[in-house]
Amino acid sequence: MPLTDEPVTLLVVDDEESIRNALRRFLVQQGYEVATAASGEEALAVLQRQKITGMLLDVNMPGVSGVELVPQIMELEPAIALLMLTAVNDATSAALCMQRGAYDYLIKPIDLGHLSRAIHLALQRRHTHLEGQQINQWLKEEVAARVAERRLEQANQERISVATLEALVNALEAKDPYLRGHSARVADLSAMVAAQLGGTDEQIEAVRTGGRLHDIGKIGIREEILNKRGPLTEAEYEHVKQHVTVGSQILAPLVHLKDVIGFVRSHHERWDGKGYPDRLAGETIPLGARVIGAVEIYDALTTARPYQEKMSAEVAVERLRDLVGSVIDPAVHQALEAVVSRRQALVFLDDARA
Repeated sequence: MPLTDEPVTLLVVDDEESIRNALRRFLVQQGYEVATAASGEEALAVLQRQKITGMLLDVNMPGVSGVELVPQIMELEPAIALLMLTAVNDATSAALCMQRGAYDYLIKPIDLGHLSRAIHLALQRRHTHLEGQQINQWLKEEVAARVAERRLEQANQERISVATLEALVNALEAKDPYLRGHSARVADLSAMVAAQLGGTDEQIEAVRTGGRLHDIGKIGIREEILNKRGPLTEAEYEHVKQHVTVGSQILAPLVHLKDVIGFVRSHHERWDGKGYPDRLAGETIPLGARVIGAVEIYDALTTARPYQEKMSAEVAVERLRDLVGSVIDPAVHQALEAVVSRRQALVFLDDARA
């Protein structure tokens, strides 16, 4: 629901009419005023003639792409709460959009509960940003004005730093067709599982960021080992295991990512204490790490690899059941099963409408 009683107008920009109409119906039910546009040019025309609070913008459109459109949107409406809609293979482009001013991005097919939370969080950030601007206008003292500017600069730097790291992960994965989009998928599904477990908006977003950055440490792994198609030797496997500590070291200077750093370090720990790097067990493993670890296994099972055919979602969830109590937290598996079941129902519904 909108944060205040004043009207909130959202603009949905997607070249697929079925997606525009489905999102418009859902958002109207949520209490928002909704406009739609089928192209970048049409979206700019809407922005010029009416006040738009937030926008859902498809990254990949014919004509002017979402990436090209973002700077023009920010020039017309600097305070707009901008969320990108992207397919898995467009994650690098979405991270670039965040560097240019977008708040976040969502992976298609979009879970409606996830969409609702993302819009609420974006509008909340916009509201806080506008409040900060008003406060700056009221403050007369030079010192207070400089403090406010510093805080805004720090927030922007934090957002840019995360987006830059995500771009590095996406570039690393792009070298391997079997891994392309892995971190984006893990992030998206992990956030849904965290929500299913009752996490707050802040906790859910920390898990999603952790999912996006969980393999950042693979930058420090030798390329010939990362790309090796056959089984790893014991020495090679020990080298690969270092990616969790390397990742946490890369993120260590970003103090605002304290929880995320723990998720990155511990996402290969096991429920029975036989994981790495610290042999944590049970609930001593951060919940976000337990979620990301389970979702990463699910993604590996449902993605085609050189050594295996991809499994269906239902079969993968059932296969994970064999790992409950040893590798996977039972509560996390239960939540993952519920989310996957709901996503499959959404895909079935979309296919039926088509």
